[in-house]
Amino acid sequence: MKVSTLLFSISSLVASASAAAYPVSKATCPGYKKASYPQVENGVYSVELTLAGPPCNIYGNDIKDLKLSITNTKGNNIRILIEDKDKKQYQISDDIVVVNRNPKNNNFADLEINHTVDPKTGFGFKITRGDEVIFDTTGHPLIFEDQYLELTSSIADNANIYGMGESADYFRRDSNNSTKTLWARDAATPLKENVYGAHSIYMEKRNGKFHGAYLHNSHGMDIVLANNTIQYRVLGGVIDLNVFGGPSAYDVINAYTELVGRPHPLPYWTLGLHNCRYGYKSIDEVNQVIANYSSAGIPLETMWIDIDYMDRTKDFTFDPVNFPINRVQETLRDLRKNKQKMVMMTDPAIQRNSSYAPFARGLAKDAFIKNADGSLYVGQVWPGYTTFPDWFAPNTEEWWHNELDLYFNNIDLDGMWIDMNEAASFCTGSCGSGISEDVIPPFPWKVDPPVPHRNISKDNTFLVPKYSINNPQTELSDKGIETTAVHANGLIDYHVHNLYGHMMAQTTRKFLDKHRPNVRPFLLTRSTFAGTGAYASHWNGDNGSDWQNLHISIPSMLDFGIFGIPFVGSDICGFFGNSTEQLCARWIEVGAFYPFSRVHNGIDSSPQELYRWPVVAEASRRVLNVRYQLLPYYYTYHSKSTISGHPVARPLVFEFPQDSNTNDIDKQFMIGEGILISPVVAENATTVEAYLPKGIWYDWYDHKGIMSQGRNYTLEAPIEHVNVHIKGGSIISTQEARMTVEESRASDFTLIVALDENSKASGDLYLDDGLTYNTSHTTINFSYDNKKLTSKGTYNYKEHTSICKIIILSYIKDKSETLVVVKENIKLDLNSSWSIEI
Repeated sequence: MKVSTLLFSISSLVASASAAAYPVSKATCPGYKKASYPQVENGVYSVELTLAGPPCNIYGNDIKDLKLSITNTKGNNIRILIEDKDKKQYQISDDIVVVNRNPKNNNFADLEINHTVDPKTGFGFKITRGDEVIFDTTGHPLIFEDQYLELTSSIADNANIYGMGESADYFRRDSNNSTKTLWARDAATPLKENVYGAHSIYMEKRNGKFHGAYLHNSHGMDIVLANNTIQYRVLGGVIDLNVFGGPSAYDVINAYTELVGRPHPLPYWTLGLHNCRYGYKSIDEVNQVIANYSSAGIPLETMWIDIDYMDRTKDFTFDPVNFPINRVQETLRDLRKNKQKMVMMTDPAIQRNSSYAPFARGLAKDAFIKNADGSLYVGQVWPGYTTFPDWFAPNTEEWWHNELDLYFNNIDLDGMWIDMNEAASFCTGSCGSGISEDVIPPFPWKVDPPVPHRNISKDNTFLVPKYSINNPQTELSDKGIETTAVHANGLIDYHVHNLYGHMMAQTTRKFLDKHRPNVRPFLLTRSTFAGTGAYASHWNGDNGSDWQNLHISIPSMLDFGIFGIPFVGSDICGFFGNSTEQLCARWIEVGAFYPFSRVHNGIDSSPQELYRWPVVAEASRRVLNVRYQLLPYYYTYHSKSTISGHPVARPLVFEFPQDSNTNDIDKQFMIGEGILISPVVAENATTVEAYLPKGIWYDWYDHKGIMSQGRNYTLEAPIEHVNVHIKGGSIISTQEARMTVEESRASDFTLIVALDENSKASGDLYLDDGLTYNTSHTTINFSYDNKKLTSKGTYNYKEHTSICKIIILSYIKDKSETLVVVKENIKLDLNSSWSIEI
């Protein structure tokens, strides 16, 4: 930390703005002033703050005395912690989000911080990168109340803002009028509203450089963009802000994931195609679906089964008639014989019935959330009245692991899928309390007339806070656990609601690691928080089968690259509603390139497996042939993400930050640094307007090159075709596409060497066993220069295949054509360095 940047100026500063850019109240809040001499200890600067005037108490009770601590970590991450002096406000403990406070990040952004007191608005601070101010709260009073925090920073005019959510939205946020609400909610991806996860990390691009900020707080909040400011409005806790200096987008993501947790390593097989449907009526129907994929020549890696397999939708059970356990086990064995996999769903809600053994055992372990009077909190989910595991309770992990152990002894699945973990409930409050456990209530949406909403008690500000975040429900507790429900440590859900899915993923991941020691598990979760990527992957929930949702699936995928969860995708062809042949064909042409590629739809929708329509089947075969050839390329980038956090699917603005034309592009995306996908996302279109940044771009299929100066091109896109381009300067490692990932991995390699305008190219390849944690691994860098192809690396993993084909693409500018040189029938070693002239 530069001590010179930590001087607390007690001289006045002319206010740069009004008391608040867009105040949520007409009250004038005084802000804070210095109340002690600064101290520096172990690199942390601290000073006490106190209210600079009469309290305003706009949405709670102003807290008079605060403590400010500032830590500047290696110039690329400044932490500003503002907490109540008595530490009564809830802060996330380090065992829930395992925060790395001693990063080894070597990217230096030369950040500095200065803070001052303004006579009108009180304490404020500026963070600069060189001569550029990237976070500036001066002129905006800090509000710190027991149930309301407000922190405001100036941003650039018409700023390029990315991140914040989870929210189905366009990738570049509307900086003039956006509210991103962080309150985990079971909602079917309505446009621009809060849904399943809560991520406060955002990034801003200015003058070709990126910076970002992350607020470490689990309370509900609005993050509002308007009037050249970004404003955090938080329902409690403390200000624990980390500002990242970049300057690249990947530097920001690197610093963020180093703080909250790197993405977990994936088993290789997860990169294949997955299929699921909510509504399979029997194991016979599941078996027929598996057979139909094979007959259609469409590769299917993993068959998923939704809650249909359960006995009356109860966790850890099997329907004795339609999904008898012996038949499900037989299907799993058959899948394994064909080198395929199986995953099934588990929800957190446990039916409240003493005859149901998981409930009885959980009750004995005191593992469930309670009401304020100590009774069980009882909501309603699929099996009726349900209790909810309390991840804070000391015995819950032991109980949950025991239930999973018994479950896996029955069906040793290849992965787990945890859903409804916001946690979702179909009623408001403890609606099952006092009702006989034999009663199974109807689903609320099937009751006619609808049950009226309960009377809202505004006297309890933990049920109805004075500041109402932009959560589109009648009250915060709707569709979830009541905010006044009590956890084992005495905390009410109000403070920790957004952590529920994260903690379920964390606890479940611990079991999976114990269940198969040294084998990388696969865990998919719906609700996420900062750091969830260290434990689980994500899909974007219950989307609609329509063209807008197809488009929005791309920015939703790109958002999670910022959030540190790179293995992500949306339900291909949509979950709700009936897909059409055209929509489904176009969707697989996008979804085949999602990092997580899965077809899935709902029980009331028409079946949409990829073999159902001839056009969709043909489009699927073509595009999955591309994906499966690219499996080693995908796996290399996923492996890189575990080290740097860098996403696999990337927006063009991250790859080409100096090109302002890329700022708004979210209908195209990159895979890694070398592959550009330009799909059709509009109905009846047979061409696509694709932006090609400056450079050479080679068509994947016919290798024709385009030397672009950075402009749009109209590309032909018949219904069974998606445009894929290779960026000049890239070396892409591919293998032959076969019907399973394991079979594809056993085939020999082809290198596609796509030369740039200087006749150079480079690329990486990562190899390991694709399964275990402690596997030896090989990392190879390929480079091409002066007609020489070179392979250098560290060779610790024994690869049993070779490079048997090389394709060199070079664009001849004078002739506006591509020269293709193919070298076949070779055998180049992947276990040692070499160079050859081509």
